[in-house]
Amino acid sequence: MHLKRWLTAIIAIPLLIFLIGPGPRWLFYGVICTASLLGLMEYYTIVSARLPKPVMWFIGLATCLLFVAIYLRQIMFVPVIILLWAIVPSAWLMLTDPLTGASETLAKALFGPVYAALPLALLLLIHLRPNGPAWIFFLLTVVFAGDTAAFYVGRAMGRRKLYEAVSPNKTWEGAIAGGVASLAAGSLFIRLIGPCALSLKGLILVVLLSAAAQIGDLSESMLKRNRGVKDSGRILPGHGGMLDRIDGLLFAIPVLYIYLCLDLGMP
Repeated sequence: MHLKRWLTAIIAIPLLIFLIGPGPRWLFYGVICTASLLGLMEYYTIVSARLPKPVMWFIGLATCLLFVAIYLRQIMFVPVIILLWAIVPSAWLMLTDPLTGASETLAKALFGPVYAALPLALLLLIHLRPNGPAWIFFLLTVVFAGDTAAFYVGRAMGRRKLYEAVSPNKTWEGAIAGGVASLAAGSLFIRLIGPCALSLKGLILVVLLSAAAQIGDLSESMLKRNRGVKDSGRILPGHGGMLDRIDGLLFAIPVLYIYLCLDLGMP
């Protein structure tokens, strides 16, 4: 598993650098859209395999339209697409099956795009900003450094369970190591590359990103454990599914976006 994990990383990291940096914008947006759709499919497979197919297809289509709108910089359509996520599935269930667990089915259907698509859409909005690619590289450095350290230190030295009811393999030792690794990697990135000054505010941002990523990891573990699932999928050798790889990012991206909104006054 470790060999597959590192081989996947060795292949993926140069591709990410190309996509986020000098690569064509349409290709980067397409990859992020594909990751979102894969995450959606994995989420629905975990929590609601019996979700009506027309509802799933519509949410997938609307998700594609969301990324197209951002690519074309037609941000005014984004609230409309988000509203359609709620209106169309509600109308479908009301007309086809209003009495057989419709509220539970609707809740599962609507949480999917909010969980797997909106954070990645925010990532594209960050990419559009000044120094956007640098901010994304900073985010990935903080999250992936923490995730890697938590994984290996937890396996080698972990003794005290972090939250056994949700994830029996995660430990306090791993979580602390992940936080320290995130802080070290984030500080080094800021000192060498930017995109902000190495200040108390920057260090607080790193801590918040690390904490959000670990909460995101635990949240996905909660979904899987509730359904008796080990991995969300098998698309990434050594890592599991798409959600297994981006679960921390899904929670960390909004933190960075809010920080940039407050710090840079971006819309």
